[in-house]
Amino acid sequence: MTSEVAERLGVRHLAVLAQRARPAGSPAERSARAYAAEVLTAAGFVAREKPFAYSEFPGRYATPLAGSLLAASIVTADVTAGRFGAVGAASIALAGGVVATMLFARLMFASVLSFPWLRADGVNLVATRGSAPTRVWLVAHLDSKSQPIPSLVRVMGVLLLVAGLALAGVALAVTLGGHDIRTLWWGSLVATLFGAVPVMLSVVGHQSDGAVDNASGAATVLLAAAMLPTGTACGVLLTSAEELGLAGARAWLGAQDAPCVVLNCDGVDDEGDVVIMFNGTMPPNVVNALRAAAVGGARVRRMPLGLLTDSSAFSAAGWPAVTVSHGSLATLRRIHTRRDTLANLNGTAIDRVAAILARAVEELAQ
Repeated sequence: MTSEVAERLGVRHLAVLAQRARPAGSPAERSARAYAAEVLTAAGFVAREKPFAYSEFPGRYATPLAGSLLAASIVTADVTAGRFGAVGAASIALAGGVVATMLFARLMFASVLSFPWLRADGVNLVATRGSAPTRVWLVAHLDSKSQPIPSLVRVMGVLLLVAGLALAGVALAVTLGGHDIRTLWWGSLVATLFGAVPVMLSVVGHQSDGAVDNASGAATVLLAAAMLPTGTACGVLLTSAEELGLAGARAWLGAQDAPCVVLNCDGVDDEGDVVIMFNGTMPPNVVNALRAAAVGGARVRRMPLGLLTDSSAFSAAGWPAVTVSHGSLATLRRIHTRRDTLANLNGTAIDRVAAILARAVEELAQ
């Protein structure tokens, strides 16, 4: 497949997938999934739909609820430090932090599939080719969402909340050391207040076409799959409800016996760099294969606080998984907003990232 043909196919996939918003379970998402199944079938894959049930509640409300609880506890500790003393204030902040973390972890990791409120049905698309056991999975999500604030602002909000909690801890240590530096308590309060607003605004809407997030990633995976030699032991997983607590990935994981390599593709913008992101411990063989495949170079980094992708679910389950993207900070300013449309995305990097994924898959599937 020539680079010109690959670019044309990638842009075509993008144009079809990013026509309109694709909330999980919507007719638009079903249409995108049907198109993907046609493309994969034409490439020699056998595509099957895998239904699953989940709760929308964690994906919609876990972040704002946990963020609100953490912010409230830090603010309470800061404003009552003079009355209850440093130890009392620290106890309030610590208790709030522990409860907020447990609430978020419980909802987003343990209860996405079982929580009784706001039950919904989703469908993953799973495609395999040949009889050889699958060693590598190409993964992307088809659903989209919007939020009142872009992803970059949400990430900054999470970082400010963490900074507020850290400053409260420093203020405690300094106070216990015999110094009363009120500036530290006020710094904690300001950081927390500024961080809490975007986190509490992280509610799910349907006003984004999701061109970058993640029609571009799905288009890239479709193109990469078509580039692979017929005998490559690779499968394709296109998930639903990634934007609602990674529900599709978590449901599919529950039916698997043994871990495989996962190359998740999420966000391929026209401008920027190839970025390889990982959670937990970096899987060196996966990262090295991608680095070798990225002839023009790639940046490797840990997944930023405040971002969750399907690879996060796989990594938590012990699978060697990474997320591959292409973009910059400007990309994060557009994701989850009304500006994430085809009017702001040409798809010119899709063929390059698809070629990187295909070369890495060939190496890892041996």
